[in-house]
Amino acid sequence: MTETRSASGGSLVSVRNLSHRFKPSGAPWGRRADALQVLDDASFDVERGECLGVVGESGAGKTTLARCLLRLVQPERGKVLFEGEDVLTMSAGQLAAFRKRAQIVFQDPFGSLNPRLRAGPMLEEVLLVARKADRRRALRKAAERLLELVGLHPMHWGRFPHELSGGQRQRLGIARALSVEPEFLVLDEPVSALDLSVQAQVLNLLMDLRERLSLTLVLVAHDLAVVRQISDRVAVLHRGRIVEVSPVRQLFEEPSHPYTRSLLETGVSQ
Repeated sequence: MTETRSASGGSLVSVRNLSHRFKPSGAPWGRRADALQVLDDASFDVERGECLGVVGESGAGKTTLARCLLRLVQPERGKVLFEGEDVLTMSAGQLAAFRKRAQIVFQDPFGSLNPRLRAGPMLEEVLLVARKADRRRALRKAAERLLELVGLHPMHWGRFPHELSGGQRQRLGIARALSVEPEFLVLDEPVSALDLSVQAQVLNLLMDLRERLSLTLVLVAHDLAVVRQISDRVAVLHRGRIVEVSPVRQLFEEPSHPYTRSLLETGVSQ
């Protein structure tokens, strides 16, 4: 693996030797099915304040990796160090505290939002659980600020997720992730389900939020143009292995790994 480290404020997240297999529950005709190796000894660092893009073809393990970073999936082996503390061995209390500092934005905003809650009350509920506000007026104001932060209008307060457009739903998902005031945000294909014009708007929003809120980002994406637009460095994932980590300009102009070159030739890692 080729890795070039960025000069920044030091590593916020360090991933070491992360490996995971999915074990099938059964196989057709009574045959034994082998476990599928999704992550294979993956190691990399995420520098404080940067946006690290993660690319690879479909099935490379990108989403599994993203979810392991927040322990939404418990990998079989390895470490995910957040400021030196291993997320994978944290107690329930430690994990609850960690998840106020680290959040995820999912690919499908409709599937990740509660269809029975309107936009405003949905944010109020998260704020109440996170103890960011406890009085009704304070909850309302905090939720209104979140809607404004992600570019939603007060008119969206009372709308259910199915009454919002795809871009508006993703903005609501981003607002929900930001409600606990995290410093680390994992973005799992955040614009892949959106039209091109809406993609650009959401990417511009993410870049603005990163600067305004001093966020550290991991962006998982199959579209290399998306990664190139907002990432500082890029990690290339191939069959569960990190084969190259480079500054974004260097990776696009002088890729060192044959697999990276093949991705660049296609433009989009299918």
